[in-house]
Order: sequence, then C-alpha cells, then structure tokens
Amino acid sequence: QVQLVESGGGLVQAGGSLRLSCAASGRTFSSYAMHWFRQAPGKEREFVASISRSGGSTYYADSVKGRFTISRDNAKNTVYLQMNSLKPEDTAVYYCAAGRTVVPGLKVNEYDYWGQGTQVTVSS
Repeated sequence: QVQLVESGGGLVQAGGSLRLSCAASGRTFSSYAMHWFRQAPGKEREFVASISRSGGSTYYADSVKGRFTISRDNAKNTVYLQMNSLKPEDTAVYYCAAGRTVVPGLKVNEYDYWGQGTQVTVSS
C-alpha cells in the first residue's frame, strides 16, 4: 500500500513559480513511475508530466513543456513538480499518481495510487 500526499500549492501571480511535492509512504516508491495530473473546474483530469522509476526518463504535456520540470528523490520517497512562468490557465487541482509505466496515456483507473490533490491558482 502506498499513500501519496501532495503539498506546495497556493496562489501565485502570472509569471510566478511554485514547487509541488508529492510524498509517498511505504517502501515501494521506487517501484513506480510517477505522474502529475491536473483538473480545472468543469474539465477532465489531464496529464501534466511523468518520470520513470530511476528518474532517467520524463514526459511532458505540450502545454507545460519548457515551463515545468518533474523530478524525484527516491531516498526521500518524493516526487516534485517545479512550475515556472505560470499562466492563469495553469489554475487547477494538481494530483500525483503512481503507475506501472512512465509513458502517459493510461486511463485514470489504471493508476495504482492517487493523492488527494493540491490547489494551484494563478491570478492574472
């Protein structure tokens, strides 16, 4: 069993930065690829970024490439999402998820574990 807890969300002005963290309990964190998703009001949950078990491979949604960076520290059981040059359209609840593959495209119910989410609000 793995529990995921996100933190680091908040209110920021456009152009600002935030760093999200997702802390995992349990000893098997390094066995999972980790993904970040987001969901804005009235919209479907969408993929943001993913990182492989070792951290050697990453994927990004086109909308965040060049602005967001995903990383992980397996010694700390934590995955991070550094978000720079934030835009109002980045406003959403951000979730981390543990999955069996780093490749995006899994259905929501195909991920093994989900966190509860952290709110990110970007003001214009």
